[in-house]
Amino acid sequence: MPHVEVNLPIKAPAADAWRAVTRLEDYADYMENVEAVTVLGEAEDGTRTSEWSVLLKGSVLEWVEEDVLDEAGRVMTFTQVSGDLDEFTGYWRVDDQGDGTSVVVFSVDFEIGIPLLADMLNPVAAKALRENSEHMLRAIERRITVA
Repeated sequence: MPHVEVNLPIKAPAADAWRAVTRLEDYADYMENVEAVTVLGEAEDGTRTSEWSVLLKGSVLEWVEEDVLDEAGRVMTFTQVSGDLDEFTGYWRVDDQGDGTSVVVFSVDFEIGIPLLADMLNPVAAKALRENSEHMLRAIERRITVA
């Protein structure tokens, strides 16, 4: 299964970065590759369901995921429950660097679901997903450091 991990040091406190990472419903307002994110439901245990529509190299990728928020550890894990990919799981994590800065990490494992074309499609999809993830992280950085 292909794996993509991207991290970005941000000159902002971990609490600010965490707040931006977990406000999924704001992503489409400031991330050009995110068309829409709708939080469909939220439980008291930190679990929620969100529906995504993202542009990936000119194609629209859509899915519904379950998100689990660990506020103390600043980790939000996600698992696709339905959507365009066969599998899509991972996490967002915000690490406090102890000096007023933080590192935001996005990690994902995915499976396209077309075994006969996996050798050809997986590297292309991983590259596109990496680029998209980098854009999302830089957008989060701009959102919290420009204000």
